[in-house]
Amino acid sequence: MARHQDGFAQLHVVSSGMITSLEIAASYRARTRGLLGRDTFEGALLLTPATSVHTWHMRFPIDVAYLDHHLTVLTVRTMRPGRLGLPRIRARHVLESAAGAMAEWGVAPGARVEILPSE
Repeated sequence: MARHQDGFAQLHVVSSGMITSLEIAASYRARTRGLLGRDTFEGALLLTPATSVHTWHMRFPIDVAYLDHHLTVLTVRTMRPGRLGLPRIRARHVLESAAGAMAEWGVAPGARVEILPSE
């Protein structure tokens, strides 16, 4: 898979056909910032490369999907603020969204996602 750069794209959930906006955080600085300091978030944030996340200083609960190198979902967790997620050994990327969004989109273990160019 190609290396990503910070920026914007679209997330396509293959099984459900759902498409939403995607922010890509590929640099150390962007991954470190993540969703911190935001009151809400529409769409999804891809942290790449990443194997774990934390929600210290977050203002709202988030859904976290751990993805392998083929962008297949390994597991999905909802995390409240102030938590530390355990690293997932096979994970290469982490997808974050507001709590409840991933269930609406059909993001579940075994689902595949694609990154499409921004329109």
